[in-house]
Amino acid sequence: MPEHPDAFKEARAEGATLNVTCDDETISLILRMQDVRKSAKDWKTFSSDNPLMCVLHSEASVRGVRQLPLEIDPPQHTDYRALVQPMFNRPKDDPEYIANMQVLVDEMVADAVEKGEFEAVRKFALPLQSRALTRLLKMPESEADVWISWGVHVFHDRDDDAGDGHLLEAYTGAQFKRAEQQPGDDFFSYLNGVDFNGRKLTFEEKQGFANVTFAGGRDTIINTVSSIFAYLGDHPQALEFLREDESRIITAVEEFVRYVSPLTAITRKCPHAAQVGGETVPAGGRVGLCWPSANRDETVFDNPDKVVLDRSPNPHIGFGFGAHNCLGAPHARLIFRSLLKSLCDRVERVEMIKAEPKIERESSFTRQSGYGSVQVKLIKRKP
Repeated sequence: MPEHPDAFKEARAEGATLNVTCDDETISLILRMQDVRKSAKDWKTFSSDNPLMCVLHSEASVRGVRQLPLEIDPPQHTDYRALVQPMFNRPKDDPEYIANMQVLVDEMVADAVEKGEFEAVRKFALPLQSRALTRLLKMPESEADVWISWGVHVFHDRDDDAGDGHLLEAYTGAQFKRAEQQPGDDFFSYLNGVDFNGRKLTFEEKQGFANVTFAGGRDTIINTVSSIFAYLGDHPQALEFLREDESRIITAVEEFVRYVSPLTAITRKCPHAAQVGGETVPAGGRVGLCWPSANRDETVFDNPDKVVLDRSPNPHIGFGFGAHNCLGAPHARLIFRSLLKSLCDRVERVEMIKAEPKIERESSFTRQSGYGSVQVKLIKRKP
């Protein structure tokens, strides 16, 4: 596939950080694996308690709630996370859910094979992400049509760049009211009824959980799925390599997450002045934990710019690190594993037609975070 170049290679060789200016604020991106891991665990120095500011640019214009448990520190974070952990642990604890996910992916791959040429970002990855989420949240699959209409990124996918963030909050608010009147075993009913330290969650708390659930793991899954198609289209021997040893599907999933690293950075606020890579971050300033840079760190990975499908060990941090590591990581991994297994079983090869990289441009770097469009054709495997 058109390679995902390492946007931070030169900066990482020159120093531990790279300054980027976002919304008139200078943010120090932490580039090296050891430093990113250390900073991610040090919540007292690098705090997540900074609502609407978890990514490089403020999200104040596109959402009005604090995302939980993402934008809060321990010990409160620990309690909030434990509250929803059972729902997000289903990929590990629920065999029926695992089987249903494979059925979903198999049906979508079979349909794509019959279509011949298709576009993999909006016509496959987006529907897959949305339909898979209905299974995780125990919602009717018909709801996926609503979620698909929000686009690849809930906050930034409209022509006016306003996004559908406020539509998301209106939707989730209506779902909580629906669940009050017609309770079930779905995500919204669960949050309505759960006990939290002897009380019920407030509406704002429930909205905070719902907001990150629908927005946080959306474009990251879509970017990775479309990148998998692009890679397989450019490396026709890869499917056969995976078929030779099914355990390689597991290592391939981790490698795609490392290589694509779809999320550029999660930011932390410094309550007090802090030293980062020889620079002083003032009290109230922010740093960025730069996952894609850490995942190409030459001191950690051999051939970091190459996709090695059976790379092992693979200590990537594509799903974050520390207390705030991604709650949805098991769900994402299951989607990717199911996709690769289905492609191995049903597809002889993926033919690349055309790929258009999705480029993120900031003041001090330009990086590819996925694809705006991937046109491919799946060639059916003979029995």
